[in-house]
Amino acid sequence: MKHGTLAHILIIEDDSRIATALQKNLRENQFEVSLADEGHLAMKMLRQYDIDLVITDIMLPGISGIDLCKQIRKIKGSIPILMLTALGTIDDKLEGFDAGADDYLVKPFEIRELVARIKALLKRTHAHAAIAEVLQYADIVIDTKKRIAYRGDKQLKLTPKEFNLLEYMVKHAERVLPRQEIAENVWNTKFDTGTNFIDVYINYLRKKVDKDFDRKLIHTRQGVGFILMKPEDN
Repeated sequence: MKHGTLAHILIIEDDSRIATALQKNLRENQFEVSLADEGHLAMKMLRQYDIDLVITDIMLPGISGIDLCKQIRKIKGSIPILMLTALGTIDDKLEGFDAGADDYLVKPFEIRELVARIKALLKRTHAHAAIAEVLQYADIVIDTKKRIAYRGDKQLKLTPKEFNLLEYMVKHAERVLPRQEIAENVWNTKFDTGTNFIDVYINYLRKKVDKDFDRKLIHTRQGVGFILMKPEDN
């Protein structure tokens, strides 16, 4: 998004009634909005136009929203993606996050909540664009522009959400991060104490960051949260 222009949002939704209503409401909230009713058209539009944010339904004709999300990540690595779905279980959310979604909104929802989520995603994306491209802590090196992470000479094969989590932990290394803070800053959502998705992702990350190394960097502070710290400081 260029300075002084409206953020351009692409909505991928096959229900024309829902798509038109979303377009109308988002335009009233000062966004430029384009519509695609299926994945192949959406991919064509993403290559043609300067899109700032994608909103996609999971249930789409042809290619699913999950597979579409994976394809979008291959050509637009850092574009924020918000998924809309009637499915609201933790497994559904984890599948969406693993595919590369940045946020997840369950139908039905209020437009003001959608607008708030959009603004938060755009703000975070713009903040990321302004920071240094390379982050480092201990022997972890993160290229934020290419979205590649290494530990020593080994490239870490991270999902988009695992990458975001590791990036946040590196930025805030040697500080205990409560689950609530991680949820709000990595998932843009309030932490539900009845779920364990933060712990699930920390375990995913441990297997990739610490498993093959003698020095463990990701530590748990029981009842408080998690910390990225060198063993000699632990």
